[in-house]
Amino acid sequence: MSFFLVFLAVVLVAAVLWAGLGRRTRRTGGAGLPSLLGAGLEDPPANLPPVLLPAHAGPEDVDQLRFSLGLRGYRMDQVDQVLEDLRDQLAAKDREVAELRSRLAAMEHDVTEQDSNDAPADPALVDPGTTRAADPEARGTAVPGTGGP
Repeated sequence: MSFFLVFLAVVLVAAVLWAGLGRRTRRTGGAGLPSLLGAGLEDPPANLPPVLLPAHAGPEDVDQLRFSLGLRGYRMDQVDQVLEDLRDQLAAKDREVAELRSRLAAMEHDVTEQDSNDAPADPALVDPGTTRAADPEARGTAVPGTGGP
């Protein structure tokens, strides 16, 4: 008999709760029971210190990262923060590499332009393998011990 009374009490409490939820949803216009089932899946509060990367992270810094464990795996807020930091650092490095490459191309262009403007008119000076460029007397320079000009 006591089992029956306990069962009846549980059924009565469940009926009262169900009726209360039904009345609440009619007043607020929201969904009653399904909204209660979906509750509790929001992001956890950030009560742990964030996992931070140095300003110029390297591969060894990424290897040393450790995230806190949560109920469903790693803490999503910590992983998201680290990924955002890595994204920003990689973007900054890409911008720096692009800037340095453009500077290098501009410098190479200036050097080749300067070399083309400084080209000598004498073909013997352009090709040092000719006899005229190899002959010091032909260029008008004195060679010691030859009694040159």
